[in-house]
Amino acid sequence: MQRFGSMETQDDINGRTFVEVIRERYSPENFPWCTGPDIRVVVVPSAGPQGSPVKDRVNLPSVLVLDSWGISQAGDQAWIVAFCAHVSKLDLSHNKLQDWHEINKIVSNTPNLESLNLSYNPLAGVTLEPWCTKAFFRVRSLGLNNTKVSWDTVLLLIREIPELEELFLSLNGYSSLTAPSVAFPSLRLLHITHNSLQDWAEVRKFSSMFPSLDTLVMANNNLASIQDNKDVLQRLFPNLRSINLHNSGLNRWEDVEKLNFFPKLEEVQLQGIPLLQTFTEEERIHLTIAQLPAISWLNGSVVTDCEREAAERFFIRYYFDYPEEELPDRYHSLVTKYGKLEPLAEVDLRPRCCAQVEVHCEEKVQQLTIRLDQTVAVLKKQLTTVVQLSTNSMRLYYIDRTSVFGPEEMKFNTRALHSYSIQDGDQLLVVPKTNRKAAVKLAD
Repeated sequence: MQRFGSMETQDDINGRTFVEVIRERYSPENFPWCTGPDIRVVVVPSAGPQGSPVKDRVNLPSVLVLDSWGISQAGDQAWIVAFCAHVSKLDLSHNKLQDWHEINKIVSNTPNLESLNLSYNPLAGVTLEPWCTKAFFRVRSLGLNNTKVSWDTVLLLIREIPELEELFLSLNGYSSLTAPSVAFPSLRLLHITHNSLQDWAEVRKFSSMFPSLDTLVMANNNLASIQDNKDVLQRLFPNLRSINLHNSGLNRWEDVEKLNFFPKLEEVQLQGIPLLQTFTEEERIHLTIAQLPAISWLNGSVVTDCEREAAERFFIRYYFDYPEEELPDRYHSLVTKYGKLEPLAEVDLRPRCCAQVEVHCEEKVQQLTIRLDQTVAVLKKQLTTVVQLSTNSMRLYYIDRTSVFGPEEMKFNTRALHSYSIQDGDQLLVVPKTNRKAAVKLAD
């Protein structure tokens, strides 16, 4: 939380304690709610103007959000115990914590803590001693985004968290990983975006480390390809349900097809990959859905049965003229399902904008291109230079060359020309108002 309207203080420069920030953030003035099943009211003694004891209080919910408060130290541990006995979720992101000992003081005195977010704290190169990890054992969700903690520090930490389910490690600069000898079977979600994991061999290590992994979010890692074959991939991630490869480096359809080998995969996110850059939006969606028959979600949207059938039919027609050696394997299985579908005829349903017509006026005949989005009045004005008559001294008739009904007088000046369904080759007859019999003669 950013506080506006105040100059930078020494506390802002040097950092503040966790206890100080709680007292300010959750004072009755800033957080007046003091009732509810998750609210705990803690009375805090403080000194009055003349030193007389005054009772203050803080209204503490079970979810504490203390991001961007400049916290660098824990403060009095007795007060942490008093404040945080019931706290289950704690957001300490965007602070100044750079000492695991101080973090340990906070965590060890929050006995019911299940979710801890330390993202965007400057922890690069900070040594984590093994005894400091013991306090984290109840945590189920841990955020370490952009802390620049080393991979060895991550492993040291999660070894002491037997029920860890969610781990967030984005923006930490990882390019290679060490696989430990022990597995972490409780982890379900790994969020490791915006790193430098370009080699599939590094991703493969997650399989042995996290055998129960359900969701793998690897966007913005520039992963070049998926290198294993079907037999290996079927065993790698047996429980993987969702994978996010947004803005990765995949540039072959073969890599997309390999996602089919993960036995439980049902959700895929693939936007921004080089492979799809040259396709239209329609082609991207249809071709990707057709290549992934088992998925039910693509790029955050449900894939319906109708959408899947349309995509699969589109896929067959897209590859209709390709040589046999360039056809993907999926093409043959879809032809078996639907038959060999020819490309759909392209029908332009847009209204015509122009027509080439013959203009007849007494003995004169002239070819003229007219715009169909204009009105009868505008057409008459255009014809004045052609037939040398003013608009008030002419009658205008439309003759459909395929119709048996004869000329139709164009009486209504505000009527649009396209409403007559004028086609190339049709005729316009201009008759001076003193010679109406000419229209009948031409119709005959």
